Amino acid sequence: MVSQDLPLFADGIHLSQQELLACQNLAKAIPERRSKAKAALAGHRASNIKGRGMEFAEVRHYQSGDDVRTIDWRVTARTGKTHTKLFVEERERPVIVLLDMSHSLYFGSSLLLQSVQAAHLAATLGWNAIAHGDRLGALIASEHQHIELKPRSRQNGILQLVSAIEKMHQQQLSHINDLPSEPQHMYRACQRLQRLAKPGSLIWIISDGKHIDQQCIGPLLDLKRHCDIGAFLVTDPLRQGELNLPKRFSLPVRDGDKELTLNRQSYDAWLMTQQQQQTNFVNMMDKLSVETRFVDAGRNLNQQIGALR
Repeated sequence: MVSQDLPLFADGIHLSQQELLACQNLAKAIPERRSKAKAALAGHRASNIKGRGMEFAEVRHYQSGDDVRTIDWRVTARTGKTHTKLFVEERERPVIVLLDMSHSLYFGSSLLLQSVQAAHLAATLGWNAIAHGDRLGALIASEHQHIELKPRSRQNGILQLVSAIEKMHQQQLSHINDLPSEPQHMYRACQRLQRLAKPGSLIWIISDGKHIDQQCIGPLLDLKRHCDIGAFLVTDPLRQGELNLPKRFSLPVRDGDKELTLNRQSYDAWLMTQQQQQTNFVNMMDKLSVETRFVDAGRNLNQQIGALR
């Protein structure tokens, strides 16, 4: 690893709350994308629904049943007819991060473990959400447990996310040699997400794609009918075939719960399997009309800000 390229407070393997809190600075670099909320909650996103709120919309003739507190007395005096103000109601949007912390993400060949990069990405998206006044929640999943965080506003939302990610990452590192206790854990996570995500939510899926398979399409398709979904595929240079390896080598690799020693021939076969898993994930997201964005664990996230736009 090249230490000077590491994110602030990070060592690339372990995870601290301090480095996740530092992701706030990166979140500020993400351009604001104005979107209209679907959820009926107060916040900072403008909806098409006319009602009492913070942003003035128009003036029209007073109608029976209108709130007398919204009468525009200046226009009424000028025209001689009673007019009332209408406002564009501002609403906040629940943002939920589905963070895959499976053992397969505890892999890194260059700068960071994929799990660390996934954590940085989740924290950055979380900071960006609360900066826009949204409520932030999450579902963090591993083979051994799920941590469910109901959407909360402002600092409460980001602090619960940072604490939960750090806790899960530490537990996964300490159980790295344990066999998976729930082989269908991401399918179960998608089912739980159906109960957590209310209509109008924005859902970010962060994964290496290995454990989100065809059985997940059902619950994700149901969510897509009422929510917006975006996906991030966290990759590694070795799993992408991007490292310059010698013609002959013997490379020890830990892949999930397996320890392998790769030579040129076995690496080519292993690489094909890795890339096929990624392709399967992208194809599944395409079926759901969900855009997949790639984030490389071999580069600092601040060099990949374009993927977060």
